[in-house]
Order: sequence, then structure tokens, then C-alpha cells
Amino acid sequence: MSKITAAITAVGAYVPEDVLTNKMLEEMVDTNDEWITTRTGIKERRILKDPKKGTSYLAIQAAKELLQKSNLDPKEIDLIIMATATPDMPVASTGVHVATQIGATNAFSYDLQAACSSFLYGMSTAAAYIESGRYKKVVVIGADKMSSIIDYTDRTTCIIFGDGAGAVLMEPNNEGLGLQDEILRSDSIGRESLKIEAGGSITPPTEETVAKKLHFVRQDGKTVFKFAVSNMAGVSEQIMKRNNLSNEDVNWLVAHQANKRIIDATANRMGLNDESKVLMNIQRYGNTTSATLPLLLSDFEKNFKKGDNIIFASFGGGFTWGATYLKWAYNS
Repeated sequence: MSKITAAITAVGAYVPEDVLTNKMLEEMVDTNDEWITTRTGIKERRILKDPKKGTSYLAIQAAKELLQKSNLDPKEIDLIIMATATPDMPVASTGVHVATQIGATNAFSYDLQAACSSFLYGMSTAAAYIESGRYKKVVVIGADKMSSIIDYTDRTTCIIFGDGAGAVLMEPNNEGLGLQDEILRSDSIGRESLKIEAGGSITPPTEETVAKKLHFVRQDGKTVFKFAVSNMAGVSEQIMKRNNLSNEDVNWLVAHQANKRIIDATANRMGLNDESKVLMNIQRYGNTTSATLPLLLSDFEKNFKKGDNIIFASFGGGFTWGATYLKWAYNS
């Protein structure tokens, strides 16, 4: 009997209509289009402006597109993993709400939080369930309403993040396609470098924490950049060596869209001289945190061919990071 692997068999995505451009940010904080573009590669990002809609709304829209494209009956879904750093609310799982709203009445669901690495970790978790033989159809959704936790007077963070969602269906494969290998890592050395200080069990919400703007994302950009370049590039190179992959063997790099310079550094370490293999949409969406990887898959899905070798790479707060080697399972 051939080994069961977990393959991506369908992709869906959603981004809000409202666009926040660099020119618009020039009116809000002390920055300019050239400075932002040169340092990050970002030109614009999407914002979910409706205050009554949260991350679940983004996730539901992405999941609905996935269902439509795959002709999947939601009742056939066994599990939904909701990868997010911005759940609708504490305690009550956002994933559970998403599952109910899309009609996945036979699925169980939960949230998974590993900052910008959440979707990569979610793929790993889904693959383990599928490879065990216990479940057949697992949906992994990466979604974040980052605008809900951004201080738009802080130019170090407001230029970076946007809102969006992406979803993939993972199913068993007997052809040797799907997830082949992974290297996932974490280190709390980055605990203080990228965080929201208040709102958790150490510093619960008070009038003072709100007044001091302690419920917004803050980051030490230089430290995060340094560790991201070193670690994301390092595991990407390592997973290639471990699987005897040359730069010619790799068809696509699907890297977390946090900063163009980090992506370029990762591609350089991997020896990917062909820029067409390095997928990027950061210029249009910014850093959508848990959604960057599935948004790339959605935007470039038509480029993928069955059997293509794809390296996923990510880095997030905490710190969390990793790389995954996957063989694409279908022709679009």
C-alpha cells in the first residue's frame, strides 16, 4: 500500500475592496511613498473598514470561494483549522463560527496562533491528521484583520500591514504528491520584539492600557528584520539540502510577504536566480500575517503544474518560523 500524503487540492481567497495606498499614508503619518517602497516593497494594502465585521468575515468569504471552486459540499469537511493572530474575540473560537456559517456542520474546528507562521503551522497540523488516516478533508484558513490592531499614528507598523484571507483544502494523495518535508522552529527570544503588550493574562485590559495604546502591535523593526532574514532563509536552504533539491529543481518559492528584502534574501540563500520563481504580491496587499501564503497560492494558482516543487517559508512574532516542501497536486 502506498504512503498517504496530504495534498492541497483547492484554493480560495478574499481581500476587502477598500485600498490604503502609500500616498494616503503620507497624509496620516510622517512617511512617503518612496521610503515605504524602498524599504518594504509595499505600494498599497486592503482594509476591512466595516467595524462590525471581523476576521471571521474575511475567512468566510475565502472559504466560500474555496467551496465554489472545488464544488465541495461543506458537510464533507472533517476539520477546519483557523490560522489567525486576530480572532474575533477572546475564548470563543473564530474557526467554530466560520465552520457554522459555511455549513460545515460535520466538522470540528479550532484556532491556531503562531503569528505570521500560523498558516504554515496549520498546514503541518492538517497534514498530520490526513496522514494518520483519520480525516479526509481538512480546510486550513489563514485570515487576519490586522487593521483592528494597528495604530495609524505609528509609522513603523501602519505602513506594513493589511487585511485579507486565504484557504486551502487538503486531502489524501497516493501519488507521492503533497507535503514532503517540513522544518518548523520557534524561539521566545523574540517575545519582546513583536507583540501587543496588553489584553492578555499578564496585562488585562484597563482604562490605562487603552489610554496608553497598549492594545496595538509594536515591533522592534531592526531586530525582527535581522532574525527573519537569518532564520527564514536558513530553513529554506536547509530543507532544499535535506531533500537534495537544486535551485533548478525548485519551481516556486512561496514566502511570507512581510518585506521584499527578506524575500530577496531567502531567494538568494536558495540560489534562485530566476526571479520568476519567487512569487510576490506584497506590493498589493502588504503583510496580511496569516493570509500571505494562501493569498500567494490564489494569485498564482494558474501558474502551478501538477508535480511542481514548491518551497513555503515564513517568519513570525514570538519568534516562529519554518519551511515546507510540497509537490503541487493538480493542474488549474
